Amino acid sequence: MQELYPDLKNALTFRHAIVYEPGHQEFHKHHDMYEIYFFLSGDVHYFIEKQVYPLQYGDLLIMHSNELHRPNFQSKKQRYENVVIHFNPKLTEAFSSPQFDLLACFTNRVMGEQNRMRLNPQQIDDIMKLYERMEVHRSQAKAGSEVLYVATFIELLVFINRLFQNQGNHKEQGMLPDKLASLLTYIDENLEHDLSLDVLEQVVFMNRSYLCRLFKKHTGSTIHEHILFKRIAKAKQLLREGCTVTDACQLVGFNDYSNFIRTFKKAVGLPPRQYQSQQRRV
Repeated sequence: MQELYPDLKNALTFRHAIVYEPGHQEFHKHHDMYEIYFFLSGDVHYFIEKQVYPLQYGDLLIMHSNELHRPNFQSKKQRYENVVIHFNPKLTEAFSSPQFDLLACFTNRVMGEQNRMRLNPQQIDDIMKLYERMEVHRSQAKAGSEVLYVATFIELLVFINRLFQNQGNHKEQGMLPDKLASLLTYIDENLEHDLSLDVLEQVVFMNRSYLCRLFKKHTGSTIHEHILFKRIAKAKQLLREGCTVTDACQLVGFNDYSNFIRTFKKAVGLPPRQYQSQQRRV
């Protein structure tokens, strides 16, 4: 297993969390990890790209690294429980086959669509057993526990992909108001342009104060946070494709090069040039 993935601790993380008074949740930090989110309790609307999913017990969410996502807690004084797994997609390469791609449910769909799966009671029971086994193997110090930990995770991915295949191309009706959906599309298509509130309120013909309140209510974030996240995500894509740092800065709408470098490093953990060099070595 060490030869397969020497940095297993950072390549696969498992967290079963119970929180009673969740604080402000920022968009998840820019990383190249994929996420599996299993909801158990609380009053949560989960925002992913242009969709808002009201969650119920047993809902399963899947997100790849470029999908903007965050929970929006509807009440601050409730019991929230979930199981969250983050993993480096490269960990699955040795286990996928031409007949069965373990990343298919993450990559073979339109970004921001088909992220939620509704499980029946038997499926909830089956996935809970897999989570329990992962938690046991992760916490044990016995010889071979790390192998069983990864093996159970691979079994989980097979289970999720089968669920994904069975649900077909079903597209859920979004909860976002039409004007917000139009605004999100406009932002995605105009990242290199001026996206100030002066511009955006004209795009949707809405008073900026009301627009900001509506955006915060439905997404849990500010418009500024959303635009910043999308610009950094686009910059990462451009850098991976070989774009220069200067060009990436301009193409995602940063007018100040130094500000771009600082913002990118804060969001990603590396300055853009170092991030690009790291991606070339992978």
